Amino acid sequence: MSADPTGHRHVLTTGRATAEITEVGASLRALQIDGVDLVPRYPDDRPAPAASGVVLVPWPNRVRDGRWAQRGTEYQLAITEPKLGNASHGLLRFMPYRVVASQPEAITLAADVFPQTGYPFHLATRVTYALTDTGIDVSHTLTNVGTGDAPAALGAHPYLCLSDVATADLTIELAADAWFPLDERSLPIGGPVPVDASHDLRSPRRLDDVSLDTAYTQIARGADGRVRGILRAPDGRRVEVWGGAEISYLQVFTTDRYPGQELAVAIEPMTAPADAFNSGRDLRWLAPGESWTVTWGVSSHR
Repeated sequence: MSADPTGHRHVLTTGRATAEITEVGASLRALQIDGVDLVPRYPDDRPAPAASGVVLVPWPNRVRDGRWAQRGTEYQLAITEPKLGNASHGLLRFMPYRVVASQPEAITLAADVFPQTGYPFHLATRVTYALTDTGIDVSHTLTNVGTGDAPAALGAHPYLCLSDVATADLTIELAADAWFPLDERSLPIGGPVPVDASHDLRSPRRLDDVSLDTAYTQIARGADGRVRGILRAPDGRRVEVWGGAEISYLQVFTTDRYPGQELAVAIEPMTAPADAFNSGRDLRWLAPGESWTVTWGVSSHR
């Protein structure tokens, strides 16, 4: 039996790339292209630090006080962020996923969100990781297998790096016109507001010059319909998180508490912002039997 607190690691390979996907939280634990890590590694005996790479379902980010109300009913979730008094990062962060399909370069994992205190709904979830020569494509499917409408939002928490460049020397760029101011508990204060000087990432900013735990929206989409958060090295190489049509929010989080890293950065694709179970903002209601697919990925470019 493995002593690894992230459970069994599923290794994917192509000619140029390798990735590791964990059993616990279905997290993207490692991604390497041509010998360069695009996801920072952490010790084998540690759980995923700061939600590194995990799937966030049926909500990303936080629910204030774990308490929420929709359609005339109030619910109380377990408090999983005691320091700030919130329910944080969904219900599958520390749950094991089972393998339902596997190839050398791709894997599909599944886990159910069973009815429980504060979330009396039943979702069957699947996530497919498909490795490419330049990154990894990720597809999530949520299916309501319960008898009533079920609210849902989804996110992921990938950290990015270029392992041969100090993260502090990378620049970050995100074509977003608005962000959500937060209170002292990392919860939104009202709706999004236009970016100000300290939060504007529409032009590249050196990561060593910013400190962010910020959800961005009103993000310009490329010709392919995707939103992007881009990290760029001084030599022009870049790594990015992209989000498909269902992704309208990108959370940028910088920290000096990631093991083995002086500075780490996560760019989190999300279908809804923090506390969406209360605000209702972009909260998806799935009818019985209805499925919903969300896509995102990581890619590297020279």
